[in-house]
Amino acid sequence: MMTKQTAYPLPPCIFAAIAAALFSGPALAELEAPIGGWRQGKPDAPFLQTVNYPAVTPGIDANTPESSQIRGRIRDKSKKIATLVVNGNVMPLRIDGNGAFARPYSFSAGSNSVEIIGDGESLRTQFYQSANGQAESRLRILLSWDTNGTDLDLHVVTPSGQHAWYGQRAVKGGAIDIDVTTGYGPEIFASAAPEKGLYQVYVNYYGGSSGLTTARLAVIGNEGTANEKRQEFSFPMRFAGELVLVRQFLYP
Repeated sequence: MMTKQTAYPLPPCIFAAIAAALFSGPALAELEAPIGGWRQGKPDAPFLQTVNYPAVTPGIDANTPESSQIRGRIRDKSKKIATLVVNGNVMPLRIDGNGAFARPYSFSAGSNSVEIIGDGESLRTQFYQSANGQAESRLRILLSWDTNGTDLDLHVVTPSGQHAWYGQRAVKGGAIDIDVTTGYGPEIFASAAPEKGLYQVYVNYYGGSSGLTTARLAVIGNEGTANEKRQEFSFPMRFAGELVLVRQFLYP
């Protein structure tokens, strides 16, 4: 007659060795924020980021609340750029010399997904955020591009004729988060209370040494809701000084 064998737990040192063998390799190391689960939004979560010329890249500072942070670390410290996907919004993500990344993001109420992708490996988390007075992006316009050392600028003209650009990032009802001058982007226009009517979206090739660059523009309305609408475009920017009307659309 067969009898059941008593299972004894592995000693911690052996368990650690097995885990190290199973999970060693080029996989992404850690996503420190956001953490999966449920959390409350923060009423002070900003759309704007600090801008420090002449070199500007997306980053977090002491005024960025935890609820607006994406940060972590990858194993491959030689990697300079990875891909960040937030709720389907694809954008470049800079990696520093220590393999760390950090940037702010204005998340929507409801279910959110954050994924970091690099060299075939990915790390993903999901969380649910209650509104709790936090401004929700009902219109988001996201510009990114594929070259380093290149400065493209996002310009958004609202239905009332207000012009959001790096010289005036905040307008009635919305703001461009940051003026990225060092390549890749992203620059994001977000509005919690979009005006109804015609929007015009321009992209200006301000300068840089990379020549031809391919830009990507995404327009997302009512993100994270049953009424979400998304349009995405890729287009070439050929030379410094070029100004392109990329998209006109009616909201809602």
